[in-house]
Amino acid sequence: MILKRFYDDGLAQASYLVGAETTGEALVVDPLRDLEPYVAVASDEGLRITHVTETHIHADFLSGARDLVRRTGARLLLSAEGDADWQYHFGPSERAELLRDGDSFMIGEVRVDVRHTPGHTPEHLIFLVTDTAVADRPLGVFTGDFIFVGDVGRPDLLERAAKKEGTMEASARSLFRSIRLMREYPEYLQLWPGHGAGSACGKALGALPSTTLGYERLFNWAFQTTDEDDFVRVVLSGQPEAPRYFGRMKLLNRDGPPAPRRGTPPHRDDAIADRITDGKTTVIDARSPDAFAAGFIPGTVNIPAGRSFTTWAGTLLQAESDLILIVESEQQARALSRELSLIGMDRVVAWAGPAVFDLWRAAGRSIDRGSIIASEALSSMRDAEIVDVRGESEWSAGHIAGARHLFLGDLPDRAAELPRDRPIVVSCQGGTRSSIAASLLRAHGFANVINYAGGFADWQRSGLPVETPDVAPSSR
Repeated sequence: MILKRFYDDGLAQASYLVGAETTGEALVVDPLRDLEPYVAVASDEGLRITHVTETHIHADFLSGARDLVRRTGARLLLSAEGDADWQYHFGPSERAELLRDGDSFMIGEVRVDVRHTPGHTPEHLIFLVTDTAVADRPLGVFTGDFIFVGDVGRPDLLERAAKKEGTMEASARSLFRSIRLMREYPEYLQLWPGHGAGSACGKALGALPSTTLGYERLFNWAFQTTDEDDFVRVVLSGQPEAPRYFGRMKLLNRDGPPAPRRGTPPHRDDAIADRITDGKTTVIDARSPDAFAAGFIPGTVNIPAGRSFTTWAGTLLQAESDLILIVESEQQARALSRELSLIGMDRVVAWAGPAVFDLWRAAGRSIDRGSIIASEALSSMRDAEIVDVRGESEWSAGHIAGARHLFLGDLPDRAAELPRDRPIVVSCQGGTRSSIAASLLRAHGFANVINYAGGFADWQRSGLPVETPDVAPSSR
């Protein structure tokens, strides 16, 4: 048996290929929209992709399962579990085969057993893998978003992201029962999860690529919580804010994603001047917060390249808008265009390099500079509105005394609530999210916006007053 893991850092997502050496067949589990890695590995291993499946209807990326089937002619295997209101939609031409609890199928000498594990989603499946050439019991299981290293999949996304009201608590109780059903399996069973640290599909995912059922029984909080009501309370509390694009992904993955656009967008340093004010184009400056603050084109939005780029782009930008990227190189333009395509944002119409700033100046246009403030100066300001854009759990753990909480993901819809007659100081934990927020506010016409780049971490180090809910401000 051949097992290959594919991991995307930006999405913190893992997909897998299982191959049978004797027959040359292969199964791909939970593929992304970028198909080349699966096709290339299968070719290198002398395999042909004959089966494609996924554990559930994903919320955090656009599935590549149907595209991979079209490209390879493989069998498409999808869950038939869950209620009638939330199941895969597909046409006869897609040749999808439905999987139910207790089903099994063969990939050469590799047997795959299907189990229904509702909770994260109603239709969620896991796949137990047995190499029948050497064993009669499973070696491991693809757990998708059911069990992670140190955590379990959040059961609230169907309600909070897809707006399926009244499903959160029932899903949490289903998840509790699904975890209890794992008692029948041995401790040595390897678990191959669908996500790692940084994913918004749970709240405390570990970074290890795999684990064992026995280890999770010992150290995963979900296995330690034996009372169902306690489990429901804990699993629903403290979950990170769901990125706004999750709801759109759920619908597209249920109904069938659009065909992807291919290729690197054209290099057009002259494109920004004509399109930045057309009301249809968003210009993303993907440079670091420091580089952005040193000089930026008015109206551009700073979303720095990095592990959180996809999350914030998908949360803050409209999928229907044309996008232009300001990047350091063609390689970065290609990489970020790929990342955006993984969440269905295909409208990158051009990219510009560092020369765009010289062209902008040569045309007689001004370059703005970002205002940055230090802790001591901020502590002495009396007329500023301090806006903390961190998540709810971060805010609740402690924040700058007198600050206002406005989560970054809600900023585009709630910017009008902020005053325009006094300075706005934007803060996060360490400066990246506040740079994004400051650029968004400037793009919305706020003239006096200051980035507290040190963030709450620097505020704490400086011993300045902090407060938590229902606790008076203190200096520590």
